[in-house]
Amino acid sequence: MKNKAKDQCGRRGERIFSNICVLPSFLGVMLFFLVPFCIVIYYSLINNPVLKDFVGLENYTKLFSNAAFIKAAKNTAFFSLVSVPLAVILSLGLAMLLERNIPGKSIFRTFFLSPLMVPTASVVLVWQVLFHNHGTVNQIIEACGGHSIDWIKSAYGQVVIICMFLWKNLGYNMILFMAALCAIPRDIIEVADLEGAGAWYKFIHIKLRYLSPTILFVLILSMINSFKIFREVYLLTGNYPQDKLYMLQHFMNNTFNSLDYQKLSAAAVLLALLMIVIMAALLMAENIFGKDVES
Repeated sequence: MKNKAKDQCGRRGERIFSNICVLPSFLGVMLFFLVPFCIVIYYSLINNPVLKDFVGLENYTKLFSNAAFIKAAKNTAFFSLVSVPLAVILSLGLAMLLERNIPGKSIFRTFFLSPLMVPTASVVLVWQVLFHNHGTVNQIIEACGGHSIDWIKSAYGQVVIICMFLWKNLGYNMILFMAALCAIPRDIIEVADLEGAGAWYKFIHIKLRYLSPTILFVLILSMINSFKIFREVYLLTGNYPQDKLYMLQHFMNNTFNSLDYQKLSAAAVLLALLMIVIMAALLMAENIFGKDVES
């Protein structure tokens, strides 16, 4: 009985010590995330910070009738729907390619990891040199007999931004997939080889199943990074870029500069709700397809 009581006291002490260790992080999340977000929700439900009259969902209905918000939402949705799947598929393909013994593997790896080692401003400078009205790409087009294009201010501007996003993020995603591929049990692959399984069968039924947690993480990470493309676009074009490059971050930044806190708060709450729904859907999908691997 004494030993049992000692064990219970020891477990209670460990629980108290672990709660004390977690307490600073919990207080930090409360202070810097939950409380400010509750304040944002409050601002989205009042008419202005001075009168503070409750107006319900009026700010949200006004937001959906705002042409700038609709344009920014469409551009951001298109950019994310194109760039995020491409970031996952291409980085997985690169990781599987680098698993093999190919010539120039180190140079190939360095090309995609180099954007991680330089500041964002330097990355933007490289793309300005490439796609400026008199940049390298236009010089090559003119040398081949074509006409130069002002890429950043044309309808092709979003293609340039997507390419820059992929070049900047593929390296890190590739490393994550390479680590996940190395963690796949070799004996399962060997058994599949002995049974005469083809490369496609092994990829679909073995590798993809074990990669599902990493795919989920890379999806979430790429989605977050796609909403942070504002820095690159801002450095390239400023506050009011070409219509196809006007993102939600531009709308929020310009709304903040005009001190329209109600519209800004409503847009932030909607964006947060959208991200929560997407994250929940991804977690449910990973729970369904990756449950047998985790067990």
